[in-house]
This record gives sequence, structure tokens and C-alpha cells, in this order.
Amino acid sequence: MATPQQLQLLAPLSGVLMPLDQVPDQVFSSRVIGDGLCIDPTSNTLCAPLAGVISNVQASGHAVSITGENGVQVLMHIGLDTVNLAGKGFTRLVEEGERVDVGQSLIEFDADVVALNARSLLTLMLVVSGEPFTWLVPETGVVDSGQPLLSMHGAGQTSDEGLPEEGEALFSKPVTLANPNGLHARPAAVFAQAAKRFSASIHLHKQQESVNAKSLVAIMTLQTAHGDVVQVSAAGPDAAAAISTLTELLLTGCGEAGAASAPVEVSQAEASSLKVLRGVCASAGSAFGRVVQIAEPCLEVNELGTTALAERDHLARGLAEARQALQQLRDNAMGNAQADIFKAHQELLEDPGLLEVAHVLIDEGKSAAFAWRAATESAATLFKGLGNALLAERAADLADVGQRVLRLILGVEDRAMELPDGAILIAEQLTPSQTAGLDTRKVLGFATVGGGATSHVAILARAAGLPAICGLPVQILTLINGTQVLLDADKGELQLDPDLAAIEQLQANRQLQKQRQQYELANAGLAACTRDGHHFEITANIASLAEAEQAIALGGDGVGLLRSEFLYLDRNHAPSHDEQASTYSAIARALGSARNLVVRTLDVGGDKPLAYVPMERETNPFLGMRGIRLCLERPQLLRDQFKAILSSAGLARLHIMLPMVAQLSELRLARQLLEEEALALGLTELPKLGIMIEVPAAALMADLFAPEVDFFSIGTNDLTQYTLAMDRDHPRLASQADSFHPSVLRLIATTVKAAHAHGKWVGVCGALASENLAVPLLLGLGVDELSVSVPLIPAIKAAVREVDLLDCQAIAQQVLGLESAEQVREALRLHHEATVDTSLVLEN
Repeated sequence: MATPQQLQLLAPLSGVLMPLDQVPDQVFSSRVIGDGLCIDPTSNTLCAPLAGVISNVQASGHAVSITGENGVQVLMHIGLDTVNLAGKGFTRLVEEGERVDVGQSLIEFDADVVALNARSLLTLMLVVSGEPFTWLVPETGVVDSGQPLLSMHGAGQTSDEGLPEEGEALFSKPVTLANPNGLHARPAAVFAQAAKRFSASIHLHKQQESVNAKSLVAIMTLQTAHGDVVQVSAAGPDAAAAISTLTELLLTGCGEAGAASAPVEVSQAEASSLKVLRGVCASAGSAFGRVVQIAEPCLEVNELGTTALAERDHLARGLAEARQALQQLRDNAMGNAQADIFKAHQELLEDPGLLEVAHVLIDEGKSAAFAWRAATESAATLFKGLGNALLAERAADLADVGQRVLRLILGVEDRAMELPDGAILIAEQLTPSQTAGLDTRKVLGFATVGGGATSHVAILARAAGLPAICGLPVQILTLINGTQVLLDADKGELQLDPDLAAIEQLQANRQLQKQRQQYELANAGLAACTRDGHHFEITANIASLAEAEQAIALGGDGVGLLRSEFLYLDRNHAPSHDEQASTYSAIARALGSARNLVVRTLDVGGDKPLAYVPMERETNPFLGMRGIRLCLERPQLLRDQFKAILSSAGLARLHIMLPMVAQLSELRLARQLLEEEALALGLTELPKLGIMIEVPAAALMADLFAPEVDFFSIGTNDLTQYTLAMDRDHPRLASQADSFHPSVLRLIATTVKAAHAHGKWVGVCGALASENLAVPLLLGLGVDELSVSVPLIPAIKAAVREVDLLDCQAIAQQVLGLESAEQVREALRLHHEATVDTSLVLEN
């Protein structure tokens, strides 16, 4: 047995030591690049922690890699997001290929410049070659430059069994990999994360090769492929448990769909015997057609590249071509919602974190294709593992962008899908690019295992008028092409082999729906007055000037919700005063002085972070620094927005609405800031000021809020998830997080009663207002205004014209005493059938 060598890594600078887990950057804290430590520096010279050769130094001077004589590779990275500084504040003292001694100065940096212009000065030292290490000092505390920090037993060499000497090693039985592309970044990240939960030293073996199983990059260097035989070994106190858990993980494909080593076959007969598969509605509607299975083709990627310069050029060209293709999709988009999706994809192409990971791998000898795939897949895996459904869905966007660039690097032609007429697409998950390119003359709808109701794919499906269901069981992937199915997205159901009666009913309903839409559009200009003469305002939820103009064209009475955050998102700096003021004023002019314009102040933070507003990572962002909380913590942000909004005073009936208010003190402080900004501008009359009711606390205290506001607007989406304690974006809970639940309706009733007692009006701007079934309910509860999705304005106005207010009040009181959302929906359906004669509408 070989005698293991020892190598000590020294502190590269002085400062406060902290564990990698606490670094507010997922790429580093999740050890995508490698394991190691972080130092908050008090010195300004980065020194070599070991002797070796400079294998890479970034042109911007913020990062450098050293390879020791025994093969250990260490990356040092000064600050977070410092790649954006383009070298400002950094002085390189070494060049690639130069041999350095331990303790030699590598980079000098101006701490003040970096601290002012980057997210953080936190400096990382990562062992990227995957060797295990032990701490020589506690993981927290003050360290001096040159102080020994880590001890690496083996230093690139191992015992005869390929393991560090940490006791007798246990080996698993050989496992044959069923993953189509081997342990690429996604399954490798899952495996490495699982391995890190054990204290044992764990290695993954393929033939004569062995790597640290806790390092994603190290696992990928094994270059495993479908059918390769691997083994897991572990040495340490929990080695047996590690072997058992990790072997089972390999046998099940590390969570990769369709990659289990011993798959459970589901026959067509077994799948059909279920008759109905249930998921979540992503886009309303229904369709009858035949199954067409869609699968993403596997792309062959060589791990090793030629020269770093050539591979960087390959990556740059792929990114440039992808950017151009996305611009064409933006130019051809039907509406802002579609265009914004592909704008976000363009932003991903320029993400400094992704590019930095890819460049580090290229500089370590990897090909452009391998490096880009590793960067995007590992980041997508991290998104999925954060416990946030919204971020998990955004991982699909990252995968889409990753595949687009990968095809361009490899020179793979992006061919349009050849589809038969009457296709119902079935897939594990469609990408936004695939969805935007669907031929709606042939595709009638689609159903997927992954995705969610708020995903970009769902948005594109709604824009194209395609019914869609997500969150279906994996059995759908076993359906044979050509199988007849009835896709009822309204119910979230995929009916297998439906009977003739169901098909005929569907076709009849679709014809009636088409006639209905034609009628609604033709009468969009009529007022929304009930049969017994009560008028209600139907306004629009918008996020652009174009949507404001479209809302007016469709008969909207004004804007009930302007989502001002559209000015702030997807950029690296806050919008200027002139940009904000001109946008608000243009929208106000489009509406005119007789219509309401309700501007919601910035509703970001938590699940919608701003790149230029530093925020700590939050365990539960929906309960964190969101909306008014964030803005009051950064009052200048709110002052600047108030000043810009006030510039549109007089052009429309201006209202300002505060999001996520839970306490009276928040309302009062915001009002004070608004009054000060109005006084500075010489305005004698303030715009109306109201709050969103989306936190149960605000609804329950509406009687105390009402005297101090001019109006309420109820955000039913957040009010529902906070009331029911269910994430409205969760694939399995979305169908239960239903705003028709009596508890939510009671909070709406409480809010309306309190507002009307003080002579204040109440609107509903959440998704509930856009549902036809909810119209009599909301009117009956006393709501004064419904603010809806722009395309639905004609439908909601028509629904108002078909009811009597007295009937609405009766059904509203009835459903408040019911037990569940399902009971409420059924009662409203029966009420609709009994009181609304839609045949008269269609005849007219």
C-alpha cells in the first residue's frame, strides 16, 4: 500500500474565515466548481496557497488557478460578480504557465473599488480537482495570510484501492448506468449532493479511474456513458449507509426521467386502464386528437477541447448566433408576454456566472460544448433544488437556452418538428422555443410531466390559444403514438380512449365557445351593467404601454393594476427618472383624464430579486423581503418611484397602490414619503393612495386600514396562498390553492364590508377576477371593480351584463357557508345554468 503524501493549503490572504455554505452565490455554495472555503478579506494581496504552475488567470484579474506538482488544482476567486468589473481595481502579477512558489503574490486589488462596484468582496479558494481535505483550523474565525488552513491527505495519490487511508473501504456491487448520456451535469450534481450528506470519504470508480464522489466536476471528468459499469466505495463511520443510498440512487438514474436501471414497464393497456390522468391546467381549453410523443434528441459531446483560445471562440460564436435567433423570435412575437420570454433568454446568454463557469472549464482543457453544457445543466439543477417552484420552472428556460447554444456549437441543424394533423403533444417537458415554434394548424394542445401554471411554456400556450396540462404522471410517456385522447385542460384531465359521447360533447362545446367569443368581441364597447341596472368598472392588468392601448381597444374602463416592476426587471441598473416618468406619462395619456390609472409600486424581492439591489438569500422568499417591506428598507428606491409616478398627475385619474402591506405603520410611512415628494414637486393635490389586500393580516384589519386609504385592491393570488399555506406555483398543490375556497371568500367579504363602511371602493386585481364563474360571486360580495387580463375584458364585461345583482348577492351569501372550493364551484355552475340564458346572448 502506497504511503500517502500530505499537502497543506495556506490562506491566500488575511481575513475572516467562513464556510462555503454561507456564501450568497449558489454556484459556489453548492460546490458546482469545487469544495473549499471563503475568506472575507482584510488584506489586499492574493498569495499562492501552494507551489505550482499558473494554469489560468482571468484577463480581468479577479480569478486565478494553480496546478500543483501532484496534480491538485486550486481556483481562487476574488469577490462575487467581479467579472463585471472588467479588470477595474485588479492588478495581475503572474501569467499563465508561470511557476510560482507558495506564498508568492498573485493578484493585488483595490478593496474600496471592488467593494463599491461588486456584490461582495468574499474571496473563494476551491479545490477543483476533487481531492478530499481536512480542516487544520475551525471553519470560522480570523486567519492570517500564509496560515495553514487545509490538509490534503494523498495530494493526488491514493492507496492501492484508490482511496485515502480513512479505514477499511467498502465497495458497492457494480452498477450499469442507464442514463442516456451517462452521469452528465444534472445526474452528477444530484449524486454529488447526496454524497455530501455523509461524513465518509466517498469515491466513484469506472474501470481503473477513481474520483471524489462529492465533486460534480470530478464526476464529470470520468466521462461516463450509457451502459458504463461503475462502483461506489466509501471509508468512514457511515460508509455502509452511504454505499446503500448512493447505489440505489445510481440504479434509479439519479432522478433523471427514463433512466432507471430497472425500469418499471407500464404497458399501453395498463396506462389506458386508468382512463383519466390528472394534472394542473396550464392553458385553458379542450381538444380531441392523437398522441404524438416528443423527446429531446441526445447530443454527442466531446469532453476535451483543442486550445482554450479556439474553444472560447467556439463558445462566443455559438452565443452570438443564439442571440440573433432569439432576437428574431422577439421580433416575431405576438405581444409583450412572448417577447419578454425571449428577452429573458437573451439575458441568460450574457449571465456572468454561467460564462465564468464555462470559461473556467475551458481553461482546464474542456471543449466549449462540454463546458457550456456543464455550466447550464449544473445551474438548472441548482434551481430545481432550491425548493422554490418558480425557480424550478425557470430551470426549463435555462435548459432551453443551453440546448440552443449547444446545437449551434456542435453545428447540429435545428429542424422543425414534423407533426401530423390533430396532434396532442406528450412530453416530459416542452421548452419555450419548441412551444413558440408549434404549428397551431396541426397541434391542438399538449400535456407534460414537468412545468407549471406560471411557466413560460404555459404563457406561450395561452398566447397561442393551445389548451395545455402540466404536472401529469409519468405514465403519459408510455402512451403509443396515435392513441386517441381528450385533453380537458379546464379540469386538468387527459382522458384516454374517450367514448363517442364525450368527443361529441367536446366538439359541440368548442363550437359554442367560438360563437361566444365572437359575440363578446362584437359587444366589447358596451358598458358592464347588470340586468337590473348596476354598473361595474372592468379595468385591465397591464405591464406596458402596448397593453394599455390594447385594453382601451377591447373596451376596458381603465387600468386597475400597472405592474411597475416591468421597468426594473431584466437589467443591471435601476431605470432612470426620465425613463420611468416618460413611461408612466405615456400610459396615462393613452388612458385619458376620464379613466383610472392604478400604479402598483415596485413589487419585487424574495422570489423576484433585482440584480442591482443586493439581498441576502432567504429560506422562504414568499415570507421575506417583498413589496413594500423591501422598498421601505430602501426608501430612496421608493422616493424615486413616487417622484416618477407623480409626473403623470393630471393626465389620468392617478392612483398609487402599495403591495404586500401587513401593518398600518407601513402605510403611514409610505404616505409620508409620498407627501414629501409631492411637496418637493409643488403639487397641491395628492393622487389617491391605496393598498393591496393580499396578506390575511390586512384583510382581518381592513376596518383599521379603511379610514387611512382611498381604496383597496384584492390580490387573490397571494391572498390564497397565504391563507391556505399552499404555494400557488407548486405542481402538486396548485389545483388545491384555489381562490374559490370559502376562507378566501370570507376575507374578501370582510374587506368589502370594512371599506364600504368608510365610503371606500374595493377592486379585485388577482386571477379570480378574470374567471367568468367568479363574476356573480364577486359582484354579490360587493366588489366595485374587476381588473382582469387584457384579452379577457370583453368576456368579463359580457358576464356582468348577463346577471342580476340581487341574484348575485344571494349566491354569494350561500357559498360563504360551504366547506370547500369544489363545493363553491359546483354551486356557482348550478347558479349559472339556472339564471343565465346564454342562448339569448348567442342569438343576439
